[in-house]
Amino acid sequence: MKAVVSTQPGGPETLEIVDLDSPEPGPKQVVLEVKAIGVNFPDSLIIEDRYQFKPERPFSPGGEVSGIVTKVGAEVTSLKEGQRVIGSCGWGGFREELEIDANRCIPIPDQMPFDEASAFILTYGTSYYGLKRRGDPKPGETLFILGAAGGVGVAAIELGKAMGLKVIAACSTQEKVDFCLSKGADVGLIYPTGELDRGQQKELSNQIKEISGGGVDIVYDAVGGDYAEPTLRALNWEGRYLVIGFPAGIPKIPLNLTLLKSCDIRGVFWGAWVRQFPDQYETDVKELFDFYKDGKIKPHVSKTFPLDQAGDAIKHLSDRKATGKVVVLT
Repeated sequence: MKAVVSTQPGGPETLEIVDLDSPEPGPKQVVLEVKAIGVNFPDSLIIEDRYQFKPERPFSPGGEVSGIVTKVGAEVTSLKEGQRVIGSCGWGGFREELEIDANRCIPIPDQMPFDEASAFILTYGTSYYGLKRRGDPKPGETLFILGAAGGVGVAAIELGKAMGLKVIAACSTQEKVDFCLSKGADVGLIYPTGELDRGQQKELSNQIKEISGGGVDIVYDAVGGDYAEPTLRALNWEGRYLVIGFPAGIPKIPLNLTLLKSCDIRGVFWGAWVRQFPDQYETDVKELFDFYKDGKIKPHVSKTFPLDQAGDAIKHLSDRKATGKVVVLT
């Protein structure tokens, strides 16, 4: 089988395509014929050794896949050969075949295509955990999403609307704002790109307050950097600021702002939560599939790449050219 592997720290251009033996499952594992791999921002971090986890090399990036079970370990009773599943592997997904623990696989509905399936769990799981369990949303509250046109951002738009929130989508271009409005956002805002000086940060904060009618209740920040403080300043009393990711850099926040607004800064580390609270995760997954079946959420796959162009797929995402999800097909 073919696999895309990282043999040294670096950008997408350092990835190599190699031939490997087909894997065999351990007693509690299955082997998947991988059909599609969702591309996510952590893929660009993990190959540069900038992610929370640093796998031993050589390894494949790719944290979520969809495919068909082809082999079943001796102790596996929850899955069978021929079953269509999503596999949440953390890394290792950029390959044609993958051995994975059976308890990290989720059967998918017959009507769900493989590309949508590979773009489902990480983005919607992250956003649902962030909003439902960390954001404490109340119907009628205002949700402000930074980086709203990305995978987790679009998921947050759809889930926010399903929860009865007013959604403001903030993006870097009018094209991306228009896309977010088509996905259900109530209002859009264009923010400046590059490093922001104090005047630009203040202006951004004022724009958020104006467009929201005074302030927002929940900030979903998938950008970080110079955009973090102005959005925190636009929070209402007892607002919740959700820390999702830092493609624009890790910000430094003046903590006096949390005192003045009696607001919270809340981290959203979905992967760690899944491992600690599998029963809650199982409940959330069921609810997400119910949303999907009811047509309230639907992964938007904006671009696909073949496996031998997996590095280009990661670069396309890290260059912020994507709207919705990027997927690699085998």
